[in-house]
Order: sequence, then structure tokens, then C-alpha cells
Amino acid sequence: MRNEIPSKAIEIYRILPEGTRCEVIFNELVFSYRMNDQHKYKNVISEIPSTAVEVYRMLPEGTRCEVIFNELIMSPSPSREHQLVLIKLTTLLFQFLEEKQTGTLLNAPFDVYFEGEESVVQPDLFVVLNEDQEIIKKNGVHGVPSLIIEVVSTNRAYDTKRKKALYEKAGVKEYFMIDPENKKTTLLTLNSSGVYEQTYEDTGLFNSSILFCSITF
Repeated sequence: MRNEIPSKAIEIYRILPEGTRCEVIFNELVFSYRMNDQHKYKNVISEIPSTAVEVYRMLPEGTRCEVIFNELIMSPSPSREHQLVLIKLTTLLFQFLEEKQTGTLLNAPFDVYFEGEESVVQPDLFVVLNEDQEIIKKNGVHGVPSLIIEVVSTNRAYDTKRKKALYEKAGVKEYFMIDPENKKTTLLTLNSSGVYEQTYEDTGLFNSSILFCSITF
């Protein structure tokens, strides 16, 4: 986790993942390998970023990190149990949405920008309803998905506290937290005051009022 924004290119260099091929010359970050125009960073970075989101956009594609309330947070690799739960739920939810055609299912690594909260995250799974399709852009979602699912990582507080606080403040209507060890699923629903309330907890059951669906996984 980092809550201080780098003021020099050398400081950006120090937070890059180990093995990133780059150097710093006269306070410019110079990447040492060939890149195409589709990458989200340039061969030479000469302007020092002023926010954590700007630092995030400069990082090499595939870097496991997110920004929450202007703090750059490195993310651990997912566990085997995490991935197995995620694959099964993705398959079932994708099939449901293909049939009902009520929204678009997206998954990490795809950026979700909460510009007003100085945050950009990559939720495990999330749904953008048909009426909100305009928030889906080529480089990520710029707006608030109606529903987000996080399979809880080894750093439990990250999903249950940090991300909960972000999603609540941003206005995500349904936030599901799934324990990969036992499939215990907790649903937090945004009430009329904009505060999360736990509306149910069950094992191996995904039950969404927004999507009008109940899926056993």
C-alpha cells in the first residue's frame, strides 16, 4: 500500500513490479523494451503524476494493483480456491445474463473508474445493467456498476472494509462478498440513506434482487 504520491521518476521506478525493464534518465522514466500503441503507458514518462490514478495509468499492463481513495494498493495473486469459485460463478452468471439479456457481465482485469472518489479497481465480477451501458468504454468502466462480486482474498480486510467503504460511497447497489474456502456469500445492499445493510448470508447461493436471479454454485 502506498498513500504518498511520487514526486520524482525514481520514486515511480521503486514501486514498479520487480523485473520491469526500465531506467530513469534525468528524471524521465524510460522503458527498455519495444511497446505498441495499445499499451496504456509510453516509452518515456517525463511528467510526474499528481494523483495515484495517474501513477496507476503509467504502470505496465498486468500489474496487480488498484487505487482506493487516492492510495495505490498492490494486490496479491489469487489462491486456487479463489479461482475455482470465480470460474464456476462466472460461467453460471454469464449463462443467466445471456438468456435474460438484462446486463453485461465483466470481470478482472478490467478497470472500473470511480473518478469522484479518486479510485480505480478491478472487481472479480461485476454487472452493468442495460440502461447504464454508456459507462462501458474501451479502456474500462467509467461509472458505477449496479452489482459487484468480490471473492475474498487472503487480505480479508481489503475486501470487507476498504472496498466495502469505496463501493458504499460510490453507490454500488449490491455488493457480494464470497469466502472461497466455504462459499459463504454475504450480500450488502445499499439502503435509501446510502448505507450498506447486510440483507442475507448463505452458503453457495448467489441471490440478486437487481437481476431477479438465484444461482447455486
